Amino acid sequence: MAFYLNELGIICALGSDKTSVCAAMVEGSQTGMVASDRFSPGKEVFLGTVSGELPHLPSHLNEFDCRNNRLLLAVLAQIRESVDGCITRFGTDRVGVVLGTSTSGMAEGEEAIRRYVETGSTPVAYHFHQQQLSGASDFLCAYLELGGPSMTVSTACSSSANALASARRLIDLDACDAVIVGGADSLCQLTVQGFSALEATSAGLSNPFSKNREGINIGEGAALMLLTRESSEIELLGVGSTSDAHHISAPDPSGQGALRAMQSALRQGSVTAGQVDYVNLHGTGTPLNDAMESQAVFELFGDQTWCSSSKPMTGHTLGAAGAIETGLCWLLLNSSFNTSSRNLPHVWDGEIDNALPALCYATANEGFVSPPRYALSNSFGFGGNNCSVLIGAQS
Repeated sequence: MAFYLNELGIICALGSDKTSVCAAMVEGSQTGMVASDRFSPGKEVFLGTVSGELPHLPSHLNEFDCRNNRLLLAVLAQIRESVDGCITRFGTDRVGVVLGTSTSGMAEGEEAIRRYVETGSTPVAYHFHQQQLSGASDFLCAYLELGGPSMTVSTACSSSANALASARRLIDLDACDAVIVGGADSLCQLTVQGFSALEATSAGLSNPFSKNREGINIGEGAALMLLTRESSEIELLGVGSTSDAHHISAPDPSGQGALRAMQSALRQGSVTAGQVDYVNLHGTGTPLNDAMESQAVFELFGDQTWCSSSKPMTGHTLGAAGAIETGLCWLLLNSSFNTSSRNLPHVWDGEIDNALPALCYATANEGFVSPPRYALSNSFGFGGNNCSVLIGAQS
């Protein structure tokens, strides 16, 4: 059975729709990475921010009103026509929702606690649904009046990549004919200051795989895709998930869990490592993650497959990273958007860390000789949650 990613809606620091995101990513743009102390008072850090007004939720869904769900509403609008078509063809009970997030509406929860401490009561507009992890999928189901399966996956930074596996399974089990799948995460003090407390953030812009790398920049954004059996240009070929449970936050230094996730995705898609045109690295810019991932990627792909980390352009969007970065791969392979078959560059200082295996990092002035066919996206999260997504363009 084949599964297709018929549509994509995306918003992040690179842009607010498919066209702007694709144009910015192939240029290696970092214009959306902004130095700010909004979420870390007295300490400026670089953040991947979404600019501009986001749509408002209808008044009857005020209990779900948070920035996270406004990001989801913005990307839903980009694919709404196709979603409505599926609802018409299959019925509301046959369209599911599977999302990934790690923060949900945490910023609204932070504000509610602050107000409670100051005044003894929470804001009138605050509702716990705004920050529940399930609030994202509950909101989309309520907004679209869907009755199909609905769930939110939260496996740290692999959340929305794992959501693709769950969505695929729902269709494979004939529980759904279509699934709205993706993820969203928004900026808040808990994540920005939390990662700073872990000494995982960079003082400057993230610099993955460089000998000068210091850590991550946090970002926000959302992506939604429409998964069905109906043929389209981009096919979801495989999703490999593993759990090595090496440490609560540090990755297994051997990289074997990451390697098995990539191998599993390739097996599911009946694709060899040599056929893959591009690998979107998890590439956080932290010393341990980059060391582990480069070892695993080199073991499978050697130094011949183009790869890059997109996080220096988007920030690390945490639970939304898997969906957003799969979305970037979708744009890379889609000839309607990446019309010149350009690559997705690795943005860094070019200072090689000789302790890491030598990968083939893409640069902004490189393009594919022929239109790329296969792309793999890696997402590795705390607790040893590893997920790799393989997509392919129809020949």
